[in-house]
Amino acid sequence: MNATLLAVALSLVSAAAYATAAVAQERLASRIADSGNGGLRLLASGPWWSSVGLNASAALLHVAALKYGPLTLVQPLGALTLVAAVPLGARLAGRRVTRLEWRGTGLTLIGLGALLLTSSGPAPDDTLKLPEALSVAGVTMAAIGVLSRPGTRPGLRHATASGFASGVASALTQTVTVAATDRSGPLLSPQVIVVTLLVAAFAVSGLFLSQTAYRGGLGAPLAVVTLANPLAAAAIGVTLLGERLQGGAAGLLLAAGGGALAAYGVVVLTRSPQAAEVTPHMPAEDFLPSIPAQAEPSAVKL
Repeated sequence: MNATLLAVALSLVSAAAYATAAVAQERLASRIADSGNGGLRLLASGPWWSSVGLNASAALLHVAALKYGPLTLVQPLGALTLVAAVPLGARLAGRRVTRLEWRGTGLTLIGLGALLLTSSGPAPDDTLKLPEALSVAGVTMAAIGVLSRPGTRPGLRHATASGFASGVASALTQTVTVAATDRSGPLLSPQVIVVTLLVAAFAVSGLFLSQTAYRGGLGAPLAVVTLANPLAAAAIGVTLLGERLQGGAAGLLLAAGGGALAAYGVVVLTRSPQAAEVTPHMPAEDFLPSIPAQAEPSAVKL
């Protein structure tokens, strides 16, 4: 199969898994928002660990996609997470998808289609050098610290920080996958080990930052995460990894237009009051069927 098509296929399945996990996280976050020990209650919750498992599965698919496609192709497809979350949320709420939601979905898909025309390229073969990776990590940690500083009310700032963390984790993950599969070098070089640790740190940070952001609802925070993620990853891909868009100046204009249209579609999706949240009466068990029926005394009541 063509490398680009394989990267797109893996990204589609990954987005569906991320969407399901996001809906689950939002339900759990909304139920512990007023709890002083919310973090401990999450760690004792079977549904939360199931959502973590979904996130992990989606991440593995995303890693595979990054092996076959450039950041400028794979990361924008993450917008499909919100597109998938809308019908899922509607089904859980027992309602139909609204016209506004269909409009936002259509605009997002058309914009992503334009990006696919310009972003498709050969499988990546360049990596971040260790000093570059450390510099990117340092700048990102500083930005996350500012956005999620103590006393900041959970919301869009945490969602932005989560998007940056996830986008940088993806960029670093591509470096790990390319470097680890390069037969001309050692499998566990210092570059691979250090960057792998950075990937783990940013991935976990992104997970908990998004969990915090979802306390205010799903729609707007998920939209911000969806937009900040490819922005951070694409910036690294273009400036440090030598990734280029196809078609020259015309391709650049098409990509800019497609990106703007997809971003507008995501914003339209968040304007629907129905899409902004999942029904508060639908427990997480209803869409995470693998969760054990029994619950520990300290677990979240759903």
